[in-house]
Amino acid sequence: MKRTSRQRRAAQAGKIRIIGGHWRGTRLDVADVAGLRPSSDRVRETLFNWLQADIRGARCLDLFAGSGALGLEAASRGAAQVVMIERDTRALANLRASVQRLDASQVEVVADDALAWLARPPTCAFDLVFIDPPFASGLMQTVLDRLGPWLAPAAQVYVEFGVESALPELAGFTPRRDGHTRETRFHLLHRTMGLSGRNAPVTLEPHSGVGTTSTT
Repeated sequence: MKRTSRQRRAAQAGKIRIIGGHWRGTRLDVADVAGLRPSSDRVRETLFNWLQADIRGARCLDLFAGSGALGLEAASRGAAQVVMIERDTRALANLRASVQRLDASQVEVVADDALAWLARPPTCAFDLVFIDPPFASGLMQTVLDRLGPWLAPAAQVYVEFGVESALPELAGFTPRRDGHTRETRFHLLHRTMGLSGRNAPVTLEPHSGVGTTSTT
């Protein structure tokens, strides 16, 4: 029997789609966890278009990994290493199943609280960090304040937050690109700490409507 469009959407509920790279088109299950909100296809496609010259060979950190939408997309597109941090047991089981299914040897899933993990002595320096906590958690600023020791000198940091969330303030970063939908704002930041004249605090400005901008 041919399915209606509503039936097809219902059948695909609880899944994400890898948009590009080696696993392009692969659908992965999303755990039924309160507050878990994978970045949309549209937002991820925009982000990885921005990163297309930088992702191959990069060392990536996916804090609040959740569904793995960002970390697995990075791995699919050629990241050399992806560390995904997640504390929810159901989300963890789902992430590990996805990594095993994809035979993604470059991906490490870590069972831990993101803030507790960041408080430990750094074991490596990451080129790219994804920060997309639950919108109601209020953790964005705290995470950004603790992130510095884990970053490579020219690291990029992606932040995604709700349109009603408080805007984070940063030191040692400059906005590179930004976008927005009706529900979210997302920014790609470039680390500039230590570069002459470019380490003053930065405040991300609010946006309205839908679209993207670039400062490069």
